[in-house]
Amino acid sequence: MKLLKLIILIGCCFPVSAQQPNTVNSTNSYYVSNRQPLRPSSFIRLPPNAFKPKGWLLNFLKLQRNGLTGHLGEISAWLTKTDNAWLAKDGKGKWGWEELPYWLKGYAHIGYLLQDQQMINESNFWINAVLENQRPDGDFGPVVLRNGKRDLWTNMPMLWCLQSYYEYSNDARVLPFMSKYFKWQLALPDDQFLEDYWENSRGGDNLYSVYWLYNRTGEPWLLDLATKIDRNTANWRQKDNLPNWHNVNVAQCFREPATYYMQSNDPADLESTYNDFKLIRDLYGQVPGGLFGADENARKGYDDPRQAVETCGMVEQMTSDQLLLQFTGDAMWADNCEDVAFNMFPAAFMPDYRSLRYLTAPNMIVSDSKNHAPGIANEGPFLMMNPFSSRCCQHNHAAGWAYYAANSWMATSDNGLAAQLYVAGDVTAKAGDGTAVTITTATQYPFEEAVTFTVKTARTVSFPLYLRIPGWCTKATITVNGKPAAVRMTPGTYVALPGTWKNGDKIVLKLPMQLQLRQWIRNKNSVSINYGPLTFSLLIKEEYKKQDSKATAIYDSRWQENADVTAWPSYEIFAASPWNYGLQVDPKQLNRSFTIKKKPWPKDDNPFTNATAPITLIATGKPIPGWTVDEHGLCAVLPVSPVTVSGPPTQLTLVPMGGARLRISSFPVVK
Repeated sequence: MKLLKLIILIGCCFPVSAQQPNTVNSTNSYYVSNRQPLRPSSFIRLPPNAFKPKGWLLNFLKLQRNGLTGHLGEISAWLTKTDNAWLAKDGKGKWGWEELPYWLKGYAHIGYLLQDQQMINESNFWINAVLENQRPDGDFGPVVLRNGKRDLWTNMPMLWCLQSYYEYSNDARVLPFMSKYFKWQLALPDDQFLEDYWENSRGGDNLYSVYWLYNRTGEPWLLDLATKIDRNTANWRQKDNLPNWHNVNVAQCFREPATYYMQSNDPADLESTYNDFKLIRDLYGQVPGGLFGADENARKGYDDPRQAVETCGMVEQMTSDQLLLQFTGDAMWADNCEDVAFNMFPAAFMPDYRSLRYLTAPNMIVSDSKNHAPGIANEGPFLMMNPFSSRCCQHNHAAGWAYYAANSWMATSDNGLAAQLYVAGDVTAKAGDGTAVTITTATQYPFEEAVTFTVKTARTVSFPLYLRIPGWCTKATITVNGKPAAVRMTPGTYVALPGTWKNGDKIVLKLPMQLQLRQWIRNKNSVSINYGPLTFSLLIKEEYKKQDSKATAIYDSRWQENADVTAWPSYEIFAASPWNYGLQVDPKQLNRSFTIKKKPWPKDDNPFTNATAPITLIATGKPIPGWTVDEHGLCAVLPVSPVTVSGPPTQLTLVPMGGARLRISSFPVVK
């Protein structure tokens, strides 16, 4: 596969250095880069607290802190401090598996981003327990046995917690702790290593942690362990198949070959990751929103837009995109990350982030406590907004926005900085000759076209500033201190501004948004409509019914004995307006088919609700009487377009997909 190459070096109408950035043979002078013989990464992570978010993203992080994420320690039985295996030296206890590190990796990161000392202190309680309870042989964490073999999956997300903690604190205990653990792993026989389903699928997470440590210590035996992990991980290199079709495993694990590519230098490894991404979408991803329809597991014959994805799957896909952005320099991964973040992820939550839904689909006309199997590949109330349900998503959702913020900026190997995910906030990092620079981003993207960067520096400093041109944007422009940059900008690449920057310099990136119709030919010829990076859904009137959270929880939910259920209600959402419309569209004249309407920015800084959306579209459609609720209580499978229906045209309002808790996002086309 031919990758999109990342850099266009430009000549601007202001004094610049014309040196071509070296992304092949150099490493960043100030931030940990790949150590030889690993391939240099195109981009390099900044410390977790380098970026201070503002705007809607800051609001979401605060809502999470004040909502379910911030209070989960009082609610979830797996986070209890009584009889918890994560707090025991011998790894034994009633409570202890993936839930604690799933929650902690997001919870701690939010604390770092918000500089919330209470959250940091609570995170450190658990981190200190892990560091202090390592066993003499190097193992740590809950001792979970599967068929007599040690299950190592639960330790993988905890290693990520330790890595973020070290990047934030530089605690000297972390590196020898990880080294001792990895030596224990290296000594395990292959037939005792990564044998269970979850750990076998997700060995790539372990592999990434090994490289993280190698880049800091240079211990050569770590590369032997990396090869062992790759050898024993599920085979994500199959041309026309995946080792399993579990939605989270696919979103999380397809990156494993590309991770090992940094060591192997074998292009086939990188190709395998791209092939996995394409394969799942060819078969089950002919839908908007950046993901695919798998419910729990993708099934042949179940590829309609009513098939859903776990909230965990959304978080893991965004995380994979952010890592692959570092490994490959391919802006396509940032585009996909935005697609999921803007169009799928927000709708998985109630607007106050006090409850969430296990499964969310592009076409979804009910969110209730009923069992919709086999229409949905889960038996139980898996469409319910419930704070107590779904052990994995209940805890893992915390990392979604936190990682998004932390990866919005990255360093480059030529001591520059790269804006990756456009969001308001301040990034402070060393660049050029080591001068600390703050770049303030002002924007309401993705709801507006302009992104303004203001440089704050105590003295002039030379470094390249990289700006991503999204793949959907064909007419981007850049000005520097009011002067246009004479440049050809290609969608899906990066532009490098190699300047000598002084305090107050201002760069304005404009990303003109256009209407775009996407046709899903292999999914009944259905269509979806985009404006810039936003996909739009039919406005359905949502009727919310408050329910008892315990009474409507998934079967394996567990809560602490003193949890106040009345403070954490669940919600069912029902359609209170018709939803079975097809669109009338002239693909050659979209401006005649859709009218763009803009409204003031919401006072509560939450643009992802139907009521507060700053952009809506006015469309024309017709009801399709034969497209109804099926025997499983779901919207029936899409009719094949074009659909012939009678009756007069109806004016329809379309809202951003990410704010629609009920939605029709893949539309039939009507004559």
